[in-house]
Amino acid sequence: MSTLIERQSAAGVAAPNLYKTLFATCIGNALEWFDIAVYGFFASYIAHAFFPTADPAVSLLLTFGSFGVSFLIRPLGAVVLGAYADRVGRKKALLLSISLMMLGGAIIVLMPAYATIGLAAPVLVLVARLIQGFSAGGEFGSSTAFLVEHFPERRAFIASWQFATQGASTLMASAFGLGLTHFLSEEQIESWGWRIPFAFGLLIGPVGLYIRRHLHEPESFSRGEKVRSPLRLLVGQQKNLMLLAMGLMIISTGINYMLNYVPTYATKNLHLSGTAAFSATLLAGIILTVVTPLMGLWAEKIGRGPLMWGSLALLLLTIYPAFALVVNQPTAARLLILVGWLALLKSVYFSVVPSMMADLFPVTTRASGMAISYNVAVTLFGGFAPLICTLLISATGTSLAPGWYLIALALCSSWALLKSQSRLQAK
Repeated sequence: MSTLIERQSAAGVAAPNLYKTLFATCIGNALEWFDIAVYGFFASYIAHAFFPTADPAVSLLLTFGSFGVSFLIRPLGAVVLGAYADRVGRKKALLLSISLMMLGGAIIVLMPAYATIGLAAPVLVLVARLIQGFSAGGEFGSSTAFLVEHFPERRAFIASWQFATQGASTLMASAFGLGLTHFLSEEQIESWGWRIPFAFGLLIGPVGLYIRRHLHEPESFSRGEKVRSPLRLLVGQQKNLMLLAMGLMIISTGINYMLNYVPTYATKNLHLSGTAAFSATLLAGIILTVVTPLMGLWAEKIGRGPLMWGSLALLLLTIYPAFALVVNQPTAARLLILVGWLALLKSVYFSVVPSMMADLFPVTTRASGMAISYNVAVTLFGGFAPLICTLLISATGTSLAPGWYLIALALCSSWALLKSQSRLQAK
């Protein structure tokens, strides 16, 4: 089939096939987000296994705290692995990040519960999350730079797959949650069933590792100038670019982690069933997986601006009414509407964020610049979103608090989009 024939680069070397490159690059991103989604979806079971206290609310806060703390190390991973990708190569950075992801996943799968080994259990789980957080810190910047540098003429479409794989990961994690709640009893899930999706995620790693070993560096990177200290250049001359890239990510990552928070929010605050909660996240996964690359294709025809501004405007206008609809009368159908609507608007906006972030940075600092910007935004506004929302609900006494949080994030991203467009037009 002609689409599968490898094209030739200007140097006469076979350039990578689009679909092979997509799969090899995005599989690490999928593994990263699968583990994150599973941890968020099964938070209440992980709390029982590793963070048992007399107060279930405290156990849940400790679990989400460990979920959030692991994000604190992501900027460090972004600095180290992003700079490594800019100095040594995208391929080596991608191999290192997926290897570390596998190590962290193996620790969680094999870790005995608190009842068996005591305090060592939560400590080692935290270590595993820190390892995964460090590796994830370099994954997005390296893989997105790798994609857009191989296929600059298709950057809106190909970079959209970075976030489509996040949807696919949410879809798989939700399918596991729905399947486990259907086939296993609550006691079985609490005892051992929650480990099954983590074990599945661990099996994906070797496939990605094998495929990534056979990739080649982008020609623009191989031939381009290298800098000894990308971080020094970023901090000294490109701080404003990182700030804009962070701002673009804020609302997107906030919604993403809100979707991870849905199973806990629905069961603990809205008192809906686990089946309803996981059905909603399953719907979100389908929408994110299918719609995101379609929006990337559409952006190639109409541009990125209309999609981003349209989705932001709709978010600002509808977030609060959508949350009020569910909170005032919690039903499974209304939860599906809320989650489906958030996932749809996120898909439209999210689809073109990676390519816009990539365009903000030059090749010399692209991997590290994107990695740092992305992970600082994810850490501050995404990783701690479940904890922030739990605290906001506790402090205000209303389950509408997550809606106000998302409105604030949408306003921040609107400012960043306005400034980013002005910057790119001036180039």
